[in-house]
Amino acid sequence: MTCRELPATGGLESGAVLTTLLNHATPGSEVVVAHEQPAGRQGAPVSGTYRRLLDLGGAPTAVTLHLDTEGITLEVPAPVLQEAADVVTWWFDLATDPTPVAATLAADPRLAPLVARLPALRPLRHPAGFEAAIDTVLGQQVTLSSARLFGARLRAAYSPAVVEGLRVFPAADTLAGAPLEELRGTVGLTTARAATVHAVAGLFADGFRLGPGTAPRTARARLLEVPGIGPWTVEYLALRALGDPDAFPASDAVVRRALDGAGPRSAEEQSQAWRPHRGWATAHLWAGQF
Repeated sequence: MTCRELPATGGLESGAVLTTLLNHATPGSEVVVAHEQPAGRQGAPVSGTYRRLLDLGGAPTAVTLHLDTEGITLEVPAPVLQEAADVVTWWFDLATDPTPVAATLAADPRLAPLVARLPALRPLRHPAGFEAAIDTVLGQQVTLSSARLFGARLRAAYSPAVVEGLRVFPAADTLAGAPLEELRGTVGLTTARAATVHAVAGLFADGFRLGPGTAPRTARARLLEVPGIGPWTVEYLALRALGDPDAFPASDAVVRRALDGAGPRSAEEQSQAWRPHRGWATAHLWAGQF
């Protein structure tokens, strides 16, 4: 294994990042260890370790990330070090200076205290577009714990292999080819939700991709054609899988709660003041609820 320091421009809100990773980690595929705060300090942990598989060099490869307020130390096999560094830098948006965005958002009295608490907060992206899409569908209209359970069941049933103790995410053609009733029963989904998983897997099996090189407008249009995919899923994936800094899931329950129970239309209207950084504002609204 080889290590590389990946400093975060403007610092990293590692406590908030670790909290998000802990809340979304799928058992069997992701391992998050948050280090305890020093004696006398309270709040989220400021350092920790995260481990998962990434597709590097054409193969699933275990990577370990050590997070602290300065950035991330990457631990990975030497032959794929640079590729892994590029993925992690994009994933956590380490190269972007959060200071100008924070200054802009802090002009809104509603966001000002949130920005003051976490001035270096960035929207957390996702390193694997297909995995992000399927997990997002599994998480539609259910609790985080239910979403994690569904994700664990899906991986346990359809993963092609275990690498260094971590399950490889199933391939798109595997999920697209799974019998609908088998998929529904194995994972514990409704028939409609299983059909959406099928449809999304089919879309990716036909060549669709979500990632930093995908045009956001094109991706949104293609996703909205899938039965069971609505505006919330599209905007959530635009934020997480595409890294669109202006993505905004107006119907998100946590966002609406943070906006005093605003409906989707009102939330959308309020968000116009935050353009072109609505995704960053969303990250602050989410963090403010935990």
